[in-house]
Amino acid sequence: MGSTYSVKYVRGSGVPEPAVLQAQTEAILADLDAQLSTWRSDSAVERFNALPAGSCQKMPADLLELVAAGALLSVESEGALDLTLEPLLNLWGFGPQSRGERVPSAEEIAEARERTGLRHLRARNGELCKEVALQLDFNSIAAGHAVDRVVDHLKQQGVRSYLVEITGELKAEGRKPDGEHWRIAIEAPLEGQRAAQRVLELDGLSVSTSGDYRNYFERDGRRFSHTLDPRTGAPIEHNLAAVTVVDPSALRADGLSTVLMVMGPERGFEFAQAQSIAAFFVVREDGGFASRSTDAFIALFGAGDGK
Repeated sequence: MGSTYSVKYVRGSGVPEPAVLQAQTEAILADLDAQLSTWRSDSAVERFNALPAGSCQKMPADLLELVAAGALLSVESEGALDLTLEPLLNLWGFGPQSRGERVPSAEEIAEARERTGLRHLRARNGELCKEVALQLDFNSIAAGHAVDRVVDHLKQQGVRSYLVEITGELKAEGRKPDGEHWRIAIEAPLEGQRAAQRVLELDGLSVSTSGDYRNYFERDGRRFSHTLDPRTGAPIEHNLAAVTVVDPSALRADGLSTVLMVMGPERGFEFAQAQSIAAFFVVREDGGFASRSTDAFIALFGAGDGK
């Protein structure tokens, strides 16, 4: 999927040699890349994306599972997540077939939106069918799913303590050889530098952070984030700089961090509280940043210093 990965684990009795586990892990990732990458024309998703309206294609089980997961998140979030945004991502300059960053017209956005929406997608008998010439993009949940797949395989091989990271999505369980928990840092949303905002101890939990401070462009004094709101077809415009979600499922953490980023600081926080989502919000405020945690996050990690 065009990115990097890291697997750290404690090797116990009966666990295969490191070279064997590495080869198995890379085989899993290569299989997912062949299914889900929008940056290679021979992937299952890009072959589907190239089909005209009214077409069907036999799909691998992983891809169909992600479509179902994305549809559920879309319903739960009232449309804040949509897997069919590739036409809009290309239009704004963030997609694999974009022609450079630009601000499209309202007419162009409206035309692209006619080719989006999970309501135009049908799964039946192992096939995926589309009513309009829509295009799928799994970037909001694919890396989280990959983490879950790798973790499942490690457990099948007898690994009980691990830290898996793929494209920034993380999951950790068990203890390190020194008896300490795996610890990860939530990055502060600072441009041009990396600094820890919070440090979390994980055991059986996944972490995903979404933000607007890395991938964006500016035109005429306005900032355009790579995160699009499916309900408008345009980049998000609010003062939420980043949001981190913690969940047992890396896929759900990945998707929910996107959902909350789209919703923004007020609606996103209300939604996360109501759904008992463990989330940590970082909001631009008075030239700096302010943080806010949901009750579920505080129950896991404490209130922190609030800075």
